[in-house]
Amino acid sequence: MNPILQHMARRRSVKPIEMIGPGPDAEQLSQILNLAARVPDHGKLTPWRFIVLEGEARARAGNALAQIWSSRHAPIDESRQRFETERFLTSPMTVIVVSTATAHVKIPIWEQELSAGAVCMALTLAATGSGFKTAWLTDWCAYDTDAKAALGIAETEKVAGFIHIGRFDAPVADRPRPDLDRIVTRF
Repeated sequence: MNPILQHMARRRSVKPIEMIGPGPDAEQLSQILNLAARVPDHGKLTPWRFIVLEGEARARAGNALAQIWSSRHAPIDESRQRFETERFLTSPMTVIVVSTATAHVKIPIWEQELSAGAVCMALTLAATGSGFKTAWLTDWCAYDTDAKAALGIAETEKVAGFIHIGRFDAPVADRPRPDLDRIVTRF
């Protein structure tokens, strides 16, 4: 099998809580992000950007989200408080892919948003090819205006994904995949 196809067939998500460090170093991260940015981008608009959470920034981001959550759901139980506080501490690094799609005379917003989704997938493949495991997630904080603001994301922007990156040394079991007979038609 072609090496690219082998790589795609081996890609598996790993829960951030199961990831260990270290995450990518500066050189590895630069390579991963450069590869992730090589996606279809009609009009060369670059309708996405990256926010890297590593080191102490992971704790600051989690604390900010925990405060927002607890202000809306008081009293908050201790396990939920811990979950929100440690949201980004479970993996060595999280890259937030932010869709910056805006109205354009030629390129529909939908195409720009698809490009941001392609960045997420390319990022997971580039990180996997660099020896890491990933998890592409969202959650309430991807859609909440205050949470987005706390993470440095404008009200007009959208979170395409929180891409958690780390290591996992054990084999990762595959999950059931779609039955092509159910999803493929011919015109």
